[in-house]
Amino acid sequence: MQTFAPEKETTNKPAVISKTGSQAVLEAFLAEGVETVFGYPGGAIMPIYDALYDYNDRLKHILVRHEQGAIHAAQGFARVSGRTGVVFATSGPGATNLVTGLADAMIDSTPLVCITGQVFAHLLGTDAFQETDVINITTPVTKWNYQVTDATEIPHVLAKAFYIANSGRPGPVLVDITKNAQLQLFEYSGYEKCTHIRSYRPKPIVRKEYIEQAAELINKAERPFVIFGQGVILGKAEKEFKQFIEKAGIPAAWTIMGMSAINTDHPLAVGMLGMHGNYGPNVLTNECDVLIAIGMRFDDRVTGRLDKYAKQAKVIHFDIDPSEIDKNVKADVPVWGDCKETLPLLTKMLEQKVYPQWLQKFRDYQQKEEDKVIKDELNPTGDILTMGEVIRNLNELTGGNAVIVTDVGQHQMVACRYAKYNQSKSNITSGGLGTMGYALPAAIGACYGAPERTVVAIIGDGGFQMTLQELGTIMQFKPNVKILILNNNFLGMVRQWQQLFHEKRYSFVDIQSPDFVQVAKGFGIPGKSISQRSELNAALEELLNTNGSFLLEVMVGKENNVFPMVPQGRGVAEIVLSKEEI
Repeated sequence: MQTFAPEKETTNKPAVISKTGSQAVLEAFLAEGVETVFGYPGGAIMPIYDALYDYNDRLKHILVRHEQGAIHAAQGFARVSGRTGVVFATSGPGATNLVTGLADAMIDSTPLVCITGQVFAHLLGTDAFQETDVINITTPVTKWNYQVTDATEIPHVLAKAFYIANSGRPGPVLVDITKNAQLQLFEYSGYEKCTHIRSYRPKPIVRKEYIEQAAELINKAERPFVIFGQGVILGKAEKEFKQFIEKAGIPAAWTIMGMSAINTDHPLAVGMLGMHGNYGPNVLTNECDVLIAIGMRFDDRVTGRLDKYAKQAKVIHFDIDPSEIDKNVKADVPVWGDCKETLPLLTKMLEQKVYPQWLQKFRDYQQKEEDKVIKDELNPTGDILTMGEVIRNLNELTGGNAVIVTDVGQHQMVACRYAKYNQSKSNITSGGLGTMGYALPAAIGACYGAPERTVVAIIGDGGFQMTLQELGTIMQFKPNVKILILNNNFLGMVRQWQQLFHEKRYSFVDIQSPDFVQVAKGFGIPGKSISQRSELNAALEELLNTNGSFLLEVMVGKENNVFPMVPQGRGVAEIVLSKEEI
């Protein structure tokens, strides 16, 4: 007689398997769609790196030469892709080397998840080898941080970390994991993405009455003016923003971080705001009757003296972060919410309008700036090359389609003033913190975030020397970074201030540099240095057309200054076009 084994009970519960904490970290990355990690190994994070050995076919790890390079690379990746950048670092100095990048990402609203290793839990507080209190050190410069001492916490803590980093106003998150938690074996039942945290509201409730008030002010305005920042890009609201300004017919100017949200040659685009922004947008901020601020935070480089800023205007402020509204400039109408959601609601209520006479005022100021500043910067008659003409020629060759990553200094201001953009997420720079050394590693990250695009890193001779060790990362992993050094043999922006405001007392700004071409050659990267105008176009073509990375050094005028300029302590309408006006 035939017998049958009894059927097994079926269950809907997921199979429980054992994983280490380190494996759980990497499984979380895969579940979140992470493909690239930037990092540097060390003792306290070694278990995660050991686990990574078995994930090499699914996770690409880029070994940088310094942890600051890792976090700036992750920032560049995040800024061009709109995805969360991911970083590994060990405890102690590895973790503290992330602090500058965390502060940079915090103020520029860049989504990052940083995993730091930590000493064994039983050693916490004993001043163990390479132990630092990374949680307290990084609390002011992270959107959220957390220390894991038990592996069972890892799946839900990392789910929470990714959710916080890239929701609402984005920012950096740091998760510190003790070594015992990385090694601990536990029953792993899978990873579930986080979509809600009880005490966290990433998007404030949109209040229709404020949208209506904003529409009423705009419809009645005679001289409305839009100023916009990175919030448009972070909110993926470029289309909604363009529809808004085109229906309303309002001139629009960008902050440095907002640049590329609309094409720089859009008919309603009137230029850049700020200390070295365009003449018209700064002066006419103090003549508009309604000022509409979208996704920007009224920082001091945009406003100048607050007691002289737009006092005549009714201010409408759109922002996803309620803490930014009324922080610096009092809003007559506060519009909380994601601008991808709030702008279409506003646009529906607006009348179709144009303001030809008001727009012409911006054009008139632009012509004055062309005559007194731009003409000589972009088409100089002297023998010495200017930064502006380098950017002009670069524009002609890239057609405004490149990703431009700038460091911090005069070259940054010149690039932001003159670069042309036809695509969003194209201007990558350190805006709020102003971190020298940012551009080279950020450009490496940008190559992984947008591999199909041309990435050009524009760097000064000072900033380049802060992170040039990342040429080793390029040597090993071969991202296609086009490095353009504008070398004036000075720490140019500090020198400009010393010339204009400190009686030309040049105190420790005359910086000596190595032979950058030979340095690059040592890392297997071809390069060239030029100083003649006749060489410029061919050298830029070689930079862009070389298969792989290339370094081009252009020697520019030593004492050229960036104008226009709002001198410190003055209002935006007191912007000057030359040193004689200071």
